[in-house]
Amino acid sequence: MQEVRPDRVDLHTKHPTAEHIYLDPAGRSVDSIAFARIFEKAEMTGRDLVFLVGGADGLPDAARSRASMLLSLSAMTFPHELARAMLAEQIYRAFAILRNHPYPR
Repeated sequence: MQEVRPDRVDLHTKHPTAEHIYLDPAGRSVDSIAFARIFEKAEMTGRDLVFLVGGADGLPDAARSRASMLLSLSAMTFPHELARAMLAEQIYRAFAILRNHPYPR
């Protein structure tokens, strides 16, 4: 996990074959099961996932247009530190769901 500015780092050049999932207020909301399916598909196709957390006003249009998927954590605004923690927890939960671990219950 690292902090980058999308106007200074080209994630598509660094990770050209990855699925780029960008968190943006205008993104699609999914539940934990649907989020886990994203990881399941990535595992089946052998693709990496790259996540980028946007600001309170979302991502620049140039970054948004290059995303494989725009995803919203919530309609509410959170500080970046909390958004990263929530994303990390959801990633852990996704793997727990896919491995039939009791954690998500």
